[in-house]
Parts: sequence; structure tokens; C-alpha cells
Amino acid sequence: MKKKTILSIVALLIVVLAIFGITKFVGAEGKGEGETVVVTHDSGETTVNKNSKRIVVFDFGILDSLDKLNVQGIVGVVQNGLPEHLSKFAGEEYSSVGSLKEPNMEKIFELNPDLIIISGRQADYYEELSKIAPTINLSIDNKNYLESFEKNMNVLGKIFDKENEVKEELTTIKEAISKLNSKATEKNITGLIALANDGAFSVYGAESRFGIIHNNFGIIPVDKNIEASTHGQKASFEYVLEKNPDYLFVVDRAAIAGGTISAKELFDNELMKKTDAYKNGNIIYLNPSIWYTATGGFTSTMKMVEEIVKFLRLFIFIKKNKIFNELTTKNISEVV
Repeated sequence: MKKKTILSIVALLIVVLAIFGITKFVGAEGKGEGETVVVTHDSGETTVNKNSKRIVVFDFGILDSLDKLNVQGIVGVVQNGLPEHLSKFAGEEYSSVGSLKEPNMEKIFELNPDLIIISGRQADYYEELSKIAPTINLSIDNKNYLESFEKNMNVLGKIFDKENEVKEELTTIKEAISKLNSKATEKNITGLIALANDGAFSVYGAESRFGIIHNNFGIIPVDKNIEASTHGQKASFEYVLEKNPDYLFVVDRAAIAGGTISAKELFDNELMKKTDAYKNGNIIYLNPSIWYTATGGFTSTMKMVEEIVKFLRLFIFIKKNKIFNELTTKNISEVV
């Protein structure tokens, strides 16, 4: 009897130890699995899995940043209109999940994502997308670009355990912007921002979608009373001549959305030829893929800085990214 009891106890101990060993092993392998983070965003508050494994992304800026952070698990993206620096996401290994303004719900459901990231263009679909998977809206606040950009990047850092990498990227970008602002302020440059759209154009001020040029880059708005509107304030060539900015920054929407009249054709006329911007070669045609559809990412934000630095013919050097004006130096990349 005692022998049977002893054998039973030994057997029980073996089972317990085996279970403990297996549990310990699985726990070590799955460390971090099942952890969640609560994200407060433009459409509410959402609990998401840390290090999500199947991610659908609708915003090019966020996609840009996830790529920069080497985040794995992206399964669905908007493939129509991808900017050049995100061209790899047109590959067959990624599924097309609709357009920037119209998600393909059936396709998204098929992908079985555990995280969906949207921004302003898809905000109306938030509730519907949330029924498929946890959804967060990481829109950019145009009135406070840098603040909302930094907030969004920190959210990505927390979700994907990339907080150190995010901090490093933000530091580099803020350093570049600070230097650009300092140089532009020294030159006391005035500017006007225009969005051309197939034969017509609107102008944008400091509180607009392109406000970073004034608020952060240091370009003085030639008109401080421009109506703050998503679609800008309708304007005429007479208006541009009257305000006569040092620089006219133009984003050609037709180059993205389609159209028959390019921005360069639109602004090549007799009235514009009387402006200082035209006379001095200071009508700047910005990359519409970056400025119109892909803002809010690490790479796109740095490209915005680089474009302004180049066109303003400023001398700026940031060690990590080697930002410089090719017109003023050829060997700046060798400088430390």
C-alpha cells in the first residue's frame, strides 16, 4: 500500500514538473504575446495587440514609417497611387485593400487583420472597419503638423516596441527642421502656397494642410488672412500679383488625380510673368505624391524638408541624412 502511495506521489510529481516545464518553455517563447496597449486617436480609444501580426494600412505616411521602422506583418495596403519611395508595396506579397477614399471591406475581411490603421480620408469608415479588427485613426492635424506627427510616431513605437528607433528618427527630423527654420528666418522669405487643380487653383495659409511651410519651416506667409479650409481659398492670378510673394510653392493635384492642364501650364501666363517669384525663378513645383497624399511619415517629412532646402538654395547639413543643397556644394557628404 505504502509502495503504491509512494509510486502515485512520484508519478504526480513527474506530471506536475512536466506541466511546469512545458508552461515555462511556452511562456519564454511567447514573451510579449498577448500584451495590449490602449491607443487614444482621432476616432476614439482602441485596445490593440502589441506587435500585431497582420496589419492593414490605409495611410501612406504611416506605411512609410512602418517601413522605416522595419515592422513586419503588413498584409494589406492601398496600392493605387503609391509614391515612389513606397513602390515595393505594389508587389504581389501585399494585397490591395481599396482606394484612399473607399476601403474594400470584403478584401479586408478576407485578410483577417489584427490591426487596421486609417487616417482622415477613411474616417467615415471607422465604425465599419472596427467590426473587422481593432482600428486606429492616426490623422495629421494640419494646424499642428509636428506635434501630431510626433504623437502618431510615438503610438507606432509603443505598439511595435520601437520606441528607441522612433525617438532617433524624430530627433533627426526635428534637427533638420530647426536648421531649415533658422536659415529661412535669416533670409526673411515670404511665400504663398497654391494647390493647382486642372486649370484652377486655391491658396493655403498657415492653418492649412500645407501649413508646415509657414509654421515650422520659417517661410513668412505673404497673406496672413487666408481662409482656413480643407480645400483652400479660391484665388486668381491678379491676387498672386497683388501679394507678390518671394516664393510661390505649387502642388499639382492634377498630377495625382488626373487632369488635362498641368500646374506649370497654368502658371505660365502674362500676369504671373510680372511677379517677383516668376522673374527670379522662384515658382517651386513641389512633389505632389509627397505633399498631397503621403505626409505624416518619417521619409515623407524628411523629403519635404529636403525639397524646401534645395529650392531655397540653403546650406544645411544633417550628419545622418546628409541634407544639403547640391547647388552650393558637391562634396558636403564627406563633411562630418
